[in-house]
Amino acid sequence: MNYSKLAFTDAIKEIQEKEGSRKGYEQMEQMILPDGLSYREMSFIKERDSFYVASYGENGFPYIQHRGGPKGFLKFIDTKTLGFLDFRGNKQYITTGNVKTHNKVSLILMDYLNRARLKIYAEAEVVSLAERPDLQETLQLEGYKYKAERIFLFHVKAYDWNCPQHITTRYTLEDIAKMAKEREDYIVHLKGEVKSLQQKLENCGPNSGLVN
Repeated sequence: MNYSKLAFTDAIKEIQEKEGSRKGYEQMEQMILPDGLSYREMSFIKERDSFYVASYGENGFPYIQHRGGPKGFLKFIDTKTLGFLDFRGNKQYITTGNVKTHNKVSLILMDYLNRARLKIYAEAEVVSLAERPDLQETLQLEGYKYKAERIFLFHVKAYDWNCPQHITTRYTLEDIAKMAKEREDYIVHLKGEVKSLQQKLENCGPNSGLVN
């Protein structure tokens, strides 16, 4: 699953050669990488509440769609397969239609807080709910209001991590609430320490029994 070997076409290699980066990437192409997603990727994906999927249409244009849901809605079937329940939306079905004729897609998963980005090449498969009720059960989401229309599977072909350069740190409401809670807990802790010190000082007063 060497992402560089799959990604770098002859045209891309020509540009790399011109810009002076070809030698380093040529070495990357020779690397033997794990067959399938590792624990690092699986842990990262489990924490995501959105991702972007790029597909290719019959009109000759690529199409990029944002998919969102509760954290972990993109689930693991195995180390080479990801899946999620396709929620009912605006009913344009552009990605669904594109996949019917061109099943090769690219995924981008972002962690803006930690400035991390995982990119994945995959072959997409659309499965009806009636066809795989067992899979639908596996992909079910608890405590989230949605209407599933179909199942999307991504058969992973390669993946790679991008450097954090130029990723702007962003915070979700959940991140801000967590930081506010930590701040409040810290303030309560400090107040407790101040009160404890005040009591100790009072105990050191004239009637404390201490000898000067």
